[in-house]
Amino acid sequence: MRTRTPRRARTAARVAALALAVLARSGAAAPPGIAGCPMFPPDSIWNTPVDALPVDAASAAYVATIGATRAAHADFGTVYDGAPNGIPYVVVAGTQPRVRVTFDYDDESDPGPYPIPPGAPIEGGPSASGDRHVLVVDHDACRLYELFDAAPQPDGSWHAGSGALYDLRSHALRPAGFTSADAAGLPMLPGLVRYEEVAAGEIAHALRFTAPQTRNAYVWPARHRASSLAGGQYPPMGQRFRLKASVSLASFAPRVQVILRALRTYGMILADNGSSWFVSGAPDPRWDDDELHQLGRLTGNDFEAVDVSSLMVSADSGQAQGAAPPPATDVAIEFYRAASDHYFVSSAPMEIAALDTGAHPGWQRTGQRFAVWPATQAIAPGRTPVCRYYGRPEAGLDSHFYSASPAECASVAQRFAAAWAFESANVFAVAPADAASGACTSGLVPVYRLYDARADANHRYTTSAPTAAAMRAAGWVPEGYGPDAVAFCVPP
Repeated sequence: MRTRTPRRARTAARVAALALAVLARSGAAAPPGIAGCPMFPPDSIWNTPVDALPVDAASAAYVATIGATRAAHADFGTVYDGAPNGIPYVVVAGTQPRVRVTFDYDDESDPGPYPIPPGAPIEGGPSASGDRHVLVVDHDACRLYELFDAAPQPDGSWHAGSGALYDLRSHALRPAGFTSADAAGLPMLPGLVRYEEVAAGEIAHALRFTAPQTRNAYVWPARHRASSLAGGQYPPMGQRFRLKASVSLASFAPRVQVILRALRTYGMILADNGSSWFVSGAPDPRWDDDELHQLGRLTGNDFEAVDVSSLMVSADSGQAQGAAPPPATDVAIEFYRAASDHYFVSSAPMEIAALDTGAHPGWQRTGQRFAVWPATQAIAPGRTPVCRYYGRPEAGLDSHFYSASPAECASVAQRFAAAWAFESANVFAVAPADAASGACTSGLVPVYRLYDARADANHRYTTSAPTAAAMRAAGWVPEGYGPDAVAFCVPP
C-alpha cells in the first residue's frame, strides 16, 4: 500500500464536542460507548430498557425506606467544595505504563497492575477524605479499571481499598460475593451521567444511585452486599428503579429531560449506601449546576422498583434475555464543509445527529454513505478495526484521518503525536483489501481513499469509483492497495 502518513490536522471541532444536538430516539437506541469502546455489549443489562417490566412487589416498601418525600439529587456538576463535582474518569492508551496497586480487600480485588497515569483524577480531589474513586479506561484493550479509596504512594505505586477490572466487550460479572470499587460489586462508569451523552440528547443505559439503608442481600446483576439489615423493607444492592411513566417532563430544561428519559426508560441501579436518591455522574465544567438542581423537584414518590428477573440469562452474566440484538451493520455518513473544502465521515449516531442539526455550522450531507461493521461488536475473523486521529488545534489543521492499517495507525502515534491526537482505535470495522491487487473478498465493496495534497491534510473516503476518478482529476492523490488504490472493503 502506498501510504502517506498525515503530518498535521485538527478535529473538526473535536466531533465529540459536536454532540450538542438532540438525538431523536427511534427504534433501538444507539448502544453507549466511550473512546471507541462499547460500554458493555448492546444486550447488557445496563443497556436494556426496563420501562415495560413489572413493578417489583416490594416497591412501595423500598420507596418508603429510601424516602418517599425525599428529593432526588444530581450528585455531580461543575465544582463543589473546591474540587470537580462527581466521579471522574480518565482515558489512556494501551501503552500507558502499569503501576502496582495494593489493597485492603486484596482477596476480592483484581491484582493488576493498573494503567494509572500520573495525576489521575481522584473523586473529591487529591486531598479528599471520601470514597476517592479512580476510574481508568484503556481505549486500546477496551478495559475498565476502577479503584475505591485510592491514594498514590511515594514510590509511584498506589494503595486502594478495593479494585476491579472489566472487559467492556464482555458480559462477565464479578465472582459471586465479591465487591468492586462499588459496594454492589458492579462497575461504576457505565452508570454515570456523562455530559457528552446528555448534550447529544440521549442516555441509553441505566444510571447509578445510592440509598441510606440497604438489605444484607444483593440481586442480579449486583454481586455484593454491604449491610447487616435483614428486613424486607430494605432494598437489596442491585435493585433497579425507574421514573414513573406518569411523571411529566415538560417543565424541565431540555438537558434535564434527557436524564429523566433515561431514568424512565433504563432506570437506575442501587449501587452503594449513601444519601437518598443521589444520582451519580461525571464532573464537567460544561454542566449548568442550577439546571441540574431541577432533579430536586422529583421525590421518592416519583419512582418505583422494577422486577428485572425475567431478563436474566445467567446469574453469572450481565447479558439480558430478550434485549434487542446488535445491528449487523452500521452506516457511515459522509459530510462536507464548503468553508474549508473538507470531508468527514461518521457512523456514530450522536455525531451524525450533531452535524445534522447544526451544532457545528457548515456541515452538510453529501448523499454518499457506506456500510460498516459496528465498533460495539467483537472483531470477527477477516475484519479489522479502523483507527481515527484528529489534529491538534495548535497544529493549524482541520481534518480527521482514518486507517484500517494497524501499521499506519501505530506510525501516526509514534511519529506524529505532536500534531495528530489519537481519538479511537475502533470507530468501526472493515475488511482489508488484498495488499497486492486491492481486490475485496467476494460480496464486499471497495472504499477508495484520496488525499487533498494540501497542508490541511484532508482525506475523502468513498465507495463511488466515478467520485474517486473525479477527485483524482481535481488533483487529489489516491492512497491504497492495487491500481485502484483501495483502502479497505465494506459490506454492501
